[in-house]
Amino acid sequence: MTFLELCGRLAGAGISDCKREAALLLEHFCGRPLGALEEETDYENRALDEAVKKRCRHEPLQYLLGKWEFYRQTYFVSPDCLIPRSDTEVLVEEAIRILPKNAVFADLCTGSGCIGISILCERPDTRCLALEKFPKTLALAQKNARLNGVSERFTPCLADLLTEGDEKLSKEAPFDAILSNPPYIERAIIPTLSPEVRAEPIAALDGGEDGLLFYRTILQFSKFLKPGGRMLLEIGYDQAEAVTSLAKKAGFSEIRVIKDLGGNDRVVSLV
Repeated sequence: MTFLELCGRLAGAGISDCKREAALLLEHFCGRPLGALEEETDYENRALDEAVKKRCRHEPLQYLLGKWEFYRQTYFVSPDCLIPRSDTEVLVEEAIRILPKNAVFADLCTGSGCIGISILCERPDTRCLALEKFPKTLALAQKNARLNGVSERFTPCLADLLTEGDEKLSKEAPFDAILSNPPYIERAIIPTLSPEVRAEPIAALDGGEDGLLFYRTILQFSKFLKPGGRMLLEIGYDQAEAVTSLAKKAGFSEIRVIKDLGGNDRVVSLV
């Protein structure tokens, strides 16, 4: 299969960024550096053929590659975790900026661990408690902590945030910050999402009937913050008003909404 043929197959399956994806697949499965691809060379590889078939069925590219870049780090990814997205880097950058020296923070619904681990990499004075409900997902986060050299400062915690979060956090409190990219998609909307997104863990997407289920619980964890401690929560592009209202009811007085690079509301900062 040549590069041009691969692009054609991906384009025919409705993959919009077909050239970039074709190059990444050839780099991964055939060892061809992105700058050394030849359009007419026939790249024969059974693993590549299988991956292309799966991608044409709209299985996520990130899961096929097994690794993905986020912020300045590399992460193992699998169908056990939500795929790290560049929008979430806004939360990471804000945390790196505002965390006090020698901070201890909690990363709730840690998934791949990308939020907590990227912060630890950039702020070697900090420590993270990473809470995750699913054993396989938490094991993946631990693997990513080792990959990025921060496992000694990354404390895994297996727990259901909604039913066990209070108990688990109370044992480790107080925190300088509590961070989270929780499930926040309204349940009825999930069937309408792209096939790629629906291939990700439903539990990492489903925010309940109104998308706010996890925020209601997380906001109650403010009692585990140090005086002046902060929450940073990723939100959906249309959820700023609703989450701000919940935060005010939970007693937060300083509320700031941070936009992502696309200009959408993406993170609420709460004190």
